[in-house]
Amino acid sequence: MYRFLLTPRWWAINVFTVVAIPFCLFMGSWQLGRFETRVDSHREQQTQADDARSAAAEPLRDLLPVTTETSGRRATASGRYDTEHQLLVPERTLDDRQGFYVLTLLRTDGGKALPVVRGWLPGDANSKADTAKVPAPPAGQVTVTGALQSSESPGSKGVRSSGGLPAGQLGVISAASLVNLVPYAVHDAWITATEADGAMTPVPPAAAPGSGLDLKAFQNLGYTGEWFVFAGFVLFMWARLFRREAEAARDLALGITEASARGDRPQDGPAQGEQGRDGPGDAPQKRSPAGAA
Repeated sequence: MYRFLLTPRWWAINVFTVVAIPFCLFMGSWQLGRFETRVDSHREQQTQADDARSAAAEPLRDLLPVTTETSGRRATASGRYDTEHQLLVPERTLDDRQGFYVLTLLRTDGGKALPVVRGWLPGDANSKADTAKVPAPPAGQVTVTGALQSSESPGSKGVRSSGGLPAGQLGVISAASLVNLVPYAVHDAWITATEADGAMTPVPPAAAPGSGLDLKAFQNLGYTGEWFVFAGFVLFMWARLFRREAEAARDLALGITEASARGDRPQDGPAQGEQGRDGPGDAPQKRSPAGAA
């Protein structure tokens, strides 16, 4: 009854099933591993952030370039603030309040400038009343201590595109965004100052890119479920096709056809009651005229 399994069609179905199910399980396990890696990375990042708050500050040159290990570490740099190129970073949220960052470039002793977010102020960066609260940067030689951060990208959380911003504002904190705004080289990193002047609030450091439970992490978890569902679907379809084929083979072995299962009558001869009638090919019988001999 199961000889149909040896047909070329079922050979193809079986080979596809044997290959597809392990592949789906492997991909699901791989996506689950990616999610678990991001969870572990998030935990490590939180631990490093806690340690960084209590650790002693290190020279900036010892922490560059920024990596997931050095992101959030306390860095120290000395130099002079460039008061002519102070920038506002609009539409930045802190404690569910809308405001803006105050960014000033520090001309370090090493030559390159370091973007320093001196603090956050509530309000609108386009409002003169709100921007009037921005304190002037300290003059002369200063030493700045803050959490080291990697350059932002247009896809970073809370970042607004620099397009359409008025002069004196910056959408993305990165060396690529600053290269056309200042006449000197800029570090591919920035720090958020530990202490803020005036009415400004210090900006807490952000997690390193790819180390937190972001949307990509939950996408990995969703893909895990999808691959396992695909594996179950392949098995379900194979079982359904096998059952249908087995039932058809059993009916055929018992002599049950589709026509007999519906109860159709055979159409071999004329139906009862139709016999004796002239068929379309029969010649009509001639009758004798009345009174003929």
